[in-house]
Amino acid sequence: MKEYQKYSVLMSVYEKEKSDYLRSSIDSVFNQTVVTDDFVIVCDGPLTEELDNVLAEYEKAYEAVHIVRLHENKGLGVALNVGLKHCRNELVARMDSDDICMEDRFEKQLQIFELMEVDIVGGAITEFEGTIENPIANRVLPHRHDEIVAFSKKRNPFNHPSVMFRKSSVEAAGGYQDFPYFEDYYLWVRMLANGAKGYNISEPILYMRAGDDLYKRRGGRAYVKHMLDYRKTIHEMGYTNKIEYLESTVPHAVVGMMPNKMREIFYKKVLRK
Repeated sequence: MKEYQKYSVLMSVYEKEKSDYLRSSIDSVFNQTVVTDDFVIVCDGPLTEELDNVLAEYEKAYEAVHIVRLHENKGLGVALNVGLKHCRNELVARMDSDDICMEDRFEKQLQIFELMEVDIVGGAITEFEGTIENPIANRVLPHRHDEIVAFSKKRNPFNHPSVMFRKSSVEAAGGYQDFPYFEDYYLWVRMLANGAKGYNISEPILYMRAGDDLYKRRGGRAYVKHMLDYRKTIHEMGYTNKIEYLESTVPHAVVGMMPNKMREIFYKKVLRK
């Protein structure tokens, strides 16, 4: 078997996660064609007994599993920054506690890092409801760096739970910052502005759990307020011009204020394939 560069996996979990989702997610990380030697799981505040039992089981079964506990819930950005400090390898793959990796996900990303001078490698995702046998849509993003930069002016250029990145490049851009709903998008923009190179694998490498909650999280007054703050922030840092600012902000606000069912239809019919 070909030898690849070692990589870490970084996950955050909090008390509202379902234990069976967490178990499926962790299993998919270890059922890879190239398996990690460093799996950092950050507990973002106290967890339920069921979740703690799952983590204890895997910590006992795999030497690669390292549990980091925060005394209280700090939010995704803070949790990932803490976890990143514990990652032992330069290459770090993100993983959400309710998603499922395709078995060759990490091998495909490691191949890109071998072939290209890149700092972030993401991939397309397949959204599913219930089980992975029930796919509902794919989110495919631009794959070349110049396309990624152009796309990032209007929309998030990477599927966050699909990415593998260079730890040093993330730290050079200031790491994750506290920007609710937009922690990852803000990081990618700062990395790209800092000279980091990106690439997206065209075919799906991850199954992402969808459903009503996914679309609810992307709408409502609070979400739109955070979105407006985010768009204003990256515009004021000079990342977007006035036209790009308006072209990204107005449609995003309209979709964010749609009724949830209408927003779900819009995502599935317009923003997905």
